Amino acid sequence: MKSVEPLRDIKTIKSMRAILKSQNTRNELLFILGINAGLRISDILKLKFEDVINFKNMKVLDYVIIKEKKTGKTKKFYLSSIVQKLIEKYIKEFNSISREMYVFKSNKGENKPISRQHAWYILNTAAEMIGLVKRDDSGKIIQGEIGTHTMRKTFGYHAYQNGTSLELLMDIFNHSCKSETLRYIGITEEEKRDVYLHSNLG
Repeated sequence: MKSVEPLRDIKTIKSMRAILKSQNTRNELLFILGINAGLRISDILKLKFEDVINFKNMKVLDYVIIKEKKTGKTKKFYLSSIVQKLIEKYIKEFNSISREMYVFKSNKGENKPISRQHAWYILNTAAEMIGLVKRDDSGKIIQGEIGTHTMRKTFGYHAYQNGTSLELLMDIFNHSCKSETLRYIGITEEEKRDVYLHSNLG
């Protein structure tokens, strides 16, 4: 699988959000949840409304408990205010929602989530519209491909830059060593680059 980098620039994140928002709230929420929860795309896409909403009062939950698809481990993650507000906006767009309904439901009619491939397409199309992704004449991506892992890495990168300890990020990502986490969130490559860029000897 091709390695992808996090979105380091806040302006890029805001531009991505603006494009996705202009499409629909589902696509905007996919991105905003992805960069604020640090989940794998497989766990994002399997979320149902019963996972994020208290159906007794129709309020968005403060936290969500899931069983990770890849590891089988139980994971608890919190919904930040920006995510909660977007979910509130999203549910108002439906005539009715059920517990079993997927949050990121496909538009094809049946109650199925969008595919991982479609999530990739949504993100890369938005990235292309803001100039982050470039294609050749045949449509093949030749520069700047982002993947569904980009969202998870973006969460980790900005959490680290804002002072979250490596130990805590290791726990969130289920990594076994610090170097793995640094590499995953794109810090190692960035720091290597800075060594060269700041070397102006002679």
